[in-house]
Amino acid sequence: NYKAVLGKIYAAMVTTGQEKNGNNDLSSNSGQDYMRCFFNLQECGTDEVASTWLSGDNVTGLTYLSWDANDPWVSDMYYRIYYNIALCNEFLRNATDEKIAQFTDQEQTEIRIYRAEARFMRALFYYHALDLFRNIPFVTENDPLVGYLPPRYTAQQIFDYIESELNDIKDEMLNKANCPYGRASQGAAYTLLAKLYLNAEVYTGTPQWEACIKECNDILNSGQYQLESDYLAPFKVYNEGSVENIFVIPFDAVYAQGFEIYKAILHAANQATYKLQDSPWGPGSYKAVPQFINTYDPDDERLDMTWIQGQQYAADGTPLEGSYDMMGKPLVFVNSMPDGIFTGEADGFRLQKYEIQEECKTFMNNDFVIFRLAQVYMMKAECLLRTGKADEAAQLVTTVRQRAFRNHPEKAKVTGNDLKQPSKYVYGTVSDYVLTPQGKSYPEQFGRFYDELGWEFVGETMRRCDMIRFGHFTKAEWLSHKPNGDFRSLFPIPQEAVDANPNLKQNPAYE
Repeated sequence: NYKAVLGKIYAAMVTTGQEKNGNNDLSSNSGQDYMRCFFNLQECGTDEVASTWLSGDNVTGLTYLSWDANDPWVSDMYYRIYYNIALCNEFLRNATDEKIAQFTDQEQTEIRIYRAEARFMRALFYYHALDLFRNIPFVTENDPLVGYLPPRYTAQQIFDYIESELNDIKDEMLNKANCPYGRASQGAAYTLLAKLYLNAEVYTGTPQWEACIKECNDILNSGQYQLESDYLAPFKVYNEGSVENIFVIPFDAVYAQGFEIYKAILHAANQATYKLQDSPWGPGSYKAVPQFINTYDPDDERLDMTWIQGQQYAADGTPLEGSYDMMGKPLVFVNSMPDGIFTGEADGFRLQKYEIQEECKTFMNNDFVIFRLAQVYMMKAECLLRTGKADEAAQLVTTVRQRAFRNHPEKAKVTGNDLKQPSKYVYGTVSDYVLTPQGKSYPEQFGRFYDELGWEFVGETMRRCDMIRFGHFTKAEWLSHKPNGDFRSLFPIPQEAVDANPNLKQNPAYE
């Protein structure tokens, strides 16, 4: 049963959560699945995506960085992380060398591979907890099951633990050629280590750019992954064949349900565009911040590939009409918003990273991409840039850009000096469709490279981290967002979790 129990750990990122701390206590967990919570926490409060269906999805706090210690999305994410950690710990308690000694040598070898994967998944969950909450409770399979109050580990302690775990197991994990699809391979461990090192200065105060480069080189030199010639190939309906994806969470319309992001993206009228079984939610929620759209080069093919825009049509070519403030009028998605609070049903381009299958029956078949090779190229490029090797960084960025400028190959090339230029993003607030540029400036470094990250990885749960690392998250203004404190770089630990464990301490300014 070891394989089946390992499968439960992976499935915990797919299924709708109804657990809290491993106990069936639903007092404050509304049961959102892991990846939907993670997406909302990492994307909704950023300068690229506005979640405007505030009352329906209750993301007001996330969108305007006004959450508190009782925010339901924050609580759901926290409890999902620790429930998943509990699953890993339970597996590992039963996978010690002593407990598997009864099996044949071949079976023991296989279980040890499963054990390494369980430790990887636990490291991934602790990485998410570190990134979102920072100083957090820590528990492993060696701690008691009953009556145990986990100690509070500092960010440095959690960082050191994740680093140690990944270095200890990465050579025990299967390489891509031998790893069954949907399970974590050696490449996933290298990539997670690279992401840990990329953000080391944010987490611990000490940069580790060279360490990140080393992990990236291990992946790039392995030859096991390739950049797709089609930018959207990693996100197709049946993306299990992508040579670019390093680690994904498999979803399936029948056997692994839960992925239905199209409902929050599309307008209800778009049900006719794709002949969908279920209607999207009202006028749609995840929309482009117009200031972000304005940073694109018009010849960048990622603009049209990533964003639904313009007149909307039914599958038979009939023009669609609005149903709310645009009732009876052509439904044309435009790159403008009156502000970030009250938007019309046609305001804002709609995010479409994942292909929407025609006649989709409630849930999507696309697998959710956690790591892909383009991330490795760009992580290495950023570290080279930050260590004075701008021209080497530019070569990697150019490689990633080439597929986005197939009709204008001359525009794919960037130089080291280009990457050092200010961002094209015009920060400031919007009122009645009018942008007032941000008056107060703050230090900005490598703004053009920051833009490159946005264009390549929009909607991939990376923007919050990038904004924090580049200094924009708590300093910049966009749409109706204004800075309201550096403490917003962290989320609060749910207050009831703090109250239940005297070892914990609430993050600053959330007390």
